[in-house]
Amino acid sequence: MLAVVAMKVFPTVLEYYTVKSVVNRIASGNPPTVPAARAEFDRATITEYSIQSIKSGDLVISKDGNDKVVIEFGWDKEIDLFGPVYLVIKYRGSSR
Repeated sequence: MLAVVAMKVFPTVLEYYTVKSVVNRIASGNPPTVPAARAEFDRATITEYSIQSIKSGDLVISKDGNDKVVIEFGWDKEIDLFGPVYLVIKYRGSSR
């Protein structure tokens, strides 16, 4: 049973680390505007097929005190295990 849970959870964890990698790459490039950062995320989702749970509109994009772009993201993933039993994972991350 543990193997079944692991097989259902692994793709969501992989998606989280893919999103984190893309967000860090975008933030390190210090895009000039919020729409530019969102467009870059949209382009990344075309090549990174594992990103399904979050869209560019879900990103919270701001600048810190040093005028560096900070991108925050988050989503909840509900995984059907069996019958009425679900596993809810709350993914949160930031480019900081």
